[in-house]
Amino acid sequence: KAIQFSGCASGEACCIVLRGASQHALDEAERSLHDALAVLYQTISETRVVYGGGCTEMEMGVHVLELASKTEGKEALAIEAFAKALMAMPGILSENGGFDAAELVGNLRAMHQKGHADAGLDLSKGVVASMSDLRICESYRSKLSQLCAATEAAEQVVRVDNIIRNAPRQRNA
Repeated sequence: KAIQFSGCASGEACCIVLRGASQHALDEAERSLHDALAVLYQTISETRVVYGGGCTEMEMGVHVLELASKTEGKEALAIEAFAKALMAMPGILSENGGFDAAELVGNLRAMHQKGHADAGLDLSKGVVASMSDLRICESYRSKLSQLCAATEAAEQVVRVDNIIRNAPRQRNA
């Protein structure tokens, strides 16, 4: 669904009036409108886009997993965990869309491993499809912000885990 604004001359300020059946519904509509306007602002100020439908996360995950297979030691485990976290995003999308995540994500991963870098989830039909053909895109800046925030949060968890870990107990001989 799209909202079309009319009656506002280009470049002029306008008011948006929201109405709802309850205060809760009105608050949710206000949050949704705020989020939509923030994405619109980001898209206007940064015109680059990336493919949506979990395509970007799966493609990054496949490449990060490839890097993990070429890395040795504990770093390989950390890199592999990061790849799996990236690849989990399409599963969350499919579950939120009411579809079988295991089947869709398996198909999506297979498509990316075969070199179909634009493959993503078409949640209107519950299939894997070309995001390029469907013209399903997301804001580059928004995606970058999401990835940076998630990576920073994971890094903080790892740091806390290292701080909490106790030294081994001394054993009496």
